[in-house]
Amino acid sequence: MEIIAYLIDFILHVDKHLEAFVVAYGPWVYALLFAIIFVETGVVVMPFLPGDSLLFVVGAMCGVGLMSYPLTVGLLFVAAVLGNQSNYTIGRYFGPKVFQWEDSRFFNKRAFNQAHDFYEKYGGITIVAARFMPFLRTFAPFVAGVAQMTRSKFTFYDVTGGALWVGGIITAGYFFGSVPWVKANLDKIIWAMILLPGVLVLFGAWKGRRKAAAGAL
Repeated sequence: MEIIAYLIDFILHVDKHLEAFVVAYGPWVYALLFAIIFVETGVVVMPFLPGDSLLFVVGAMCGVGLMSYPLTVGLLFVAAVLGNQSNYTIGRYFGPKVFQWEDSRFFNKRAFNQAHDFYEKYGGITIVAARFMPFLRTFAPFVAGVAQMTRSKFTFYDVTGGALWVGGIITAGYFFGSVPWVKANLDKIIWAMILLPGVLVLFGAWKGRRKAAAGAL
């Protein structure tokens, strides 16, 4: 329970934790961030790690000179691309066995099925769109592997989505993270970055089911 409480506190106050880490350990923060982004995108059982909010806060830290903007963008872009490649590889070679798993503490089969349906409907562009959706961005490359999407096609969407996600959100944090209103409401912004994409996905799924039900009548 203490680990869960700390993780929640880290996600909601990631700005304070990262700033303290930079003060204490300096350049080691780049290794920490690389590991978080790689694991969050590359290990299918780790979808709860911070992603969007972390990138935004990192951008804000770059904006005030605590970190290097070009180094951070380049390094985390590589982490995001390699993470997806790892997840894709896991799905390609081990994914079919997952369909035999039951819900467990480490794998939510319902969430996996939702990601699978989303991928089946929207195809390769899912890899790009899912970058901006917590949980789905962890499952989408895994599902692409399960679906035997070709490596070259997957890599194209992986690189494109990674560049837009990492570059876009870090840049937004760089320019807007130090705005007084943003700093005063950062906790609310983090909640919005976590919850809003999920609400949009659920709304889209609900509309899809209504349309399918109406078509069956």
